[in-house]
Amino acid sequence: MFQDILPFWSQFLFITNMVVVHTCVTLLMDVPGCGKGYLGPGGLDDHEKYYNCTGGAAGYIDRYLFGEHMYKATIPMYETKQYYDPEGILGIQTSVFIVYMGVQAGRILNTYQNVKDKVIRWLIWGTFTLVFGLCLCGFSQNDGFIPINKKLWSLSFVLVLSGLAFYIETFLFLVVDIYKKWGGRPLFYPGMNSIFLYVGHEIFKNTFPFGWRPVDITHGTYLFMNLWGTFLWVAISIFMYKHNIFFSI
Repeated sequence: MFQDILPFWSQFLFITNMVVVHTCVTLLMDVPGCGKGYLGPGGLDDHEKYYNCTGGAAGYIDRYLFGEHMYKATIPMYETKQYYDPEGILGIQTSVFIVYMGVQAGRILNTYQNVKDKVIRWLIWGTFTLVFGLCLCGFSQNDGFIPINKKLWSLSFVLVLSGLAFYIETFLFLVVDIYKKWGGRPLFYPGMNSIFLYVGHEIFKNTFPFGWRPVDITHGTYLFMNLWGTFLWVAISIFMYKHNIFFSI
């Protein structure tokens, strides 16, 4: 029953310790001028109470150790002036956790031979991580003990994302591999030119029609803009595939 876990107990112990250290530093470190446990974007957030606290402990540690980063991210919605790297020291620890959840998904695929066993294990892991993450964020978008925050790679974010990924893995495994009801299109096409699309997005992400500065600055408007940009790049990938154009390294 636990053959995908017990032989790898040392790996689980290492990952668990990493998450515990990340959580303790994030919530208990007394950041100068900001206090303990702030997980917000700074700037205008919370009536400018934490204006220069962008990223909380994660942002403070990175700025203290490295100064200004090459990656100079700001958050337009909150008019932040303080640079923050979403891929800093603390964020790496929780991103390692979500990568390991991918390892676990692959381990289940290779360990269990019966389709039913694979599906049950994926659903168990998906339900556990999803519910745990939702409990941490209080089943809300912006609140809870540890709010969902992609730029911080918060623990609730990686848990919720892991849970959804386990569910999606289960769905795709059944529909594509077992019942063969779907061949993966249109997602198949971007995968054939992934390097080109990545470089193209980095170059044109702030250029119309791929991106623009919304008049109404909300999460919804940015979501629509990014979905529209994704649609355009998928369309471009389909065009390239139909004309036998491929870029690879």
